[in-house]
Amino acid sequence: MKKILYTILVAASITACDLDKFPYDSVASDELFESEGGLVAATGGSYSLLKGDADGNGFSPQLHRITEYPGDNVSLSGTTTDPLFYSYNYNNITTSGRVNNIWSAGYKAIVGCNKVIELAVEGETPEADQLIGENYYLRAYTYFQLVNVFGRPYNQGTSNLGVPLKLSSDINDVPDRNTVGEVYEQVVADLLKAESLMSINKTNAYATKEAAQALLSRVYLYMGQNDKAIAYADKVIGSGRFSLVPNAELGKYFQKTPEDNTETIFCFRYVEESDYNNGWYTVGSLYANIQGSGWGEMYASSSYLNLINEHPEDARKEFIEPQFEEDEEGNMIPAVYWINDNYVYQFRRTFEEGGKTYFTQDDVDYEVMSEAQGGDTAYYFTNPSNEKIYVTKGYDMYKRNGFPKFYILKTSLQEGVPHLWSPVVSRLAEMYLNKAEAYAKMNNESAALENVNIIRERAGIPTYGSASDFPEGKDLLDVVLDERRLELAYEGHRKFDVFRNNKVMDRRYPGTHLTGSNPYYEIQPTDNRIIEYIPENQINAQPTLIQND
Repeated sequence: MKKILYTILVAASITACDLDKFPYDSVASDELFESEGGLVAATGGSYSLLKGDADGNGFSPQLHRITEYPGDNVSLSGTTTDPLFYSYNYNNITTSGRVNNIWSAGYKAIVGCNKVIELAVEGETPEADQLIGENYYLRAYTYFQLVNVFGRPYNQGTSNLGVPLKLSSDINDVPDRNTVGEVYEQVVADLLKAESLMSINKTNAYATKEAAQALLSRVYLYMGQNDKAIAYADKVIGSGRFSLVPNAELGKYFQKTPEDNTETIFCFRYVEESDYNNGWYTVGSLYANIQGSGWGEMYASSSYLNLINEHPEDARKEFIEPQFEEDEEGNMIPAVYWINDNYVYQFRRTFEEGGKTYFTQDDVDYEVMSEAQGGDTAYYFTNPSNEKIYVTKGYDMYKRNGFPKFYILKTSLQEGVPHLWSPVVSRLAEMYLNKAEAYAKMNNESAALENVNIIRERAGIPTYGSASDFPEGKDLLDVVLDERRLELAYEGHRKFDVFRNNKVMDRRYPGTHLTGSNPYYEIQPTDNRIIEYIPENQINAQPTLIQND
């Protein structure tokens, strides 16, 4: 038994040194399944592989980077030799260690799940069935994420290549890439099987029946099967096991102890003792420097800030922490700022004189004036060409390479630890947003808005009565996707939400994604680089794998 458990621990401890290993070569001994304790241990190994480690390796940390960095919610303040830069600026490479890590860790976890599914016997005890169901869920979750990272969106064609469907633990079984449609079919089948097997109400650190139903809702939404997306979201909502955290607690959502969070359906549970290592290489470390920990080099984008600042009372603004400069007396320094035609931030400190606000530029004083716009106050100055330049009136900020530090706190401060964070896979708010999107696509405006308004009301912002309340130029699907963006930012959804809806990723805002000779200002949903290359290491190990264009 000691030898068996050692095998599990080795398989569950993927490090950077393991990145070049073929992912099908870690299989636990058959003896493992002679006891329920062995079944628990083997399942725990798959959770560990998907959770990742304290140094930022593993499936979940890399998935976050690969899905969030190419989105429009983030702005990197410098260049870097880290492969994350190539995903961020859509100049993807075949040799990215981070992309290879998600493939390798994912398939190692899949093989572990396959071993349990092959050898464990269904129907013996509810506890054993629960564990078998968890393995079906974990396999489905992994394939769902992999096919979206490496395969084109489902609605762009089910015959496009996805990822290999490895459904056995046999190391000699080396499948080539299946189609996107085939992978989705397997994901659905696995989740339905998981739903049927799981009956024990475990904490949200483990897969449960409701976790399978929640993921099914998302999968069906991605497939365009809107009625099923609604039905499975309703199953989760109707279970009564979950409730939205109240408005007053929303901004502290990810600071809660995960098991005490009434809204989280399933997360990968991180604990300080084994999953932290001072926090310097966790996901949150790039988004903020907290208590001397973290790089704090990637900030909230001006695009995201513009959206959330439409309602200053939005409780979700608490996830963003501007780093204001202070004078010698500890007071914030009044300033205005704007973004020029070259997508560069411009900050100017202001002063008051005669009851008016001014700033100085090139030895010329400019008055900051105001006007009413849609019930709000807009600020502007007039440049030498007599053009109005609209500005944000606020305070000067600390900057890195000219980029103001709008720290992102969604992936930090769990239980007060600077960059501890348990990645949430599913939570109740998503269920309402899945329903809203599905109803919007079914042209059911009242039902779509009913679900959007649940989220808006919780955030403390005005609800929509009808289309007449929408921002100018927005239709029903637009407002639903905007709400999804606001609510689920920095949780791994945005890139997929844009491209699967055939939308353009608009990145016309400050950030080093616009450096270089041929930057991507807009990324079309048909662009080759909305998906990652198959890692070169994997093709070297399996030359029959077909590379993405």
